[in-house]
Amino acid sequence: MENFIIQNPWLVFALIIWILPWKAVALWKSARIGSKAWFIVLLVVNTLGILEILYIYVFSKKCSNSQCCQSNSEKLSEQQIQPPVQ
Repeated sequence: MENFIIQNPWLVFALIIWILPWKAVALWKSARIGSKAWFIVLLVVNTLGILEILYIYVFSKKCSNSQCCQSNSEKLSEQQIQPPVQ
């Protein structure tokens, strides 16, 4: 396996170019929605972009229409309006 990677560095580069944009968008969406569990899973698990693509097109849309995300966005807006307590 190491010989294959050493002999084909362009393949590793191509995989990185494929994975990074998907991972970045999926992490951004999960952070915007406020889903800590998805953020951690997407950050730690490497599935060559498959889980990230599924999250972007399937799971994030389910969460964005649900009540849990609305309550998270309400909490964020309340935190931004209230001054810090000293």
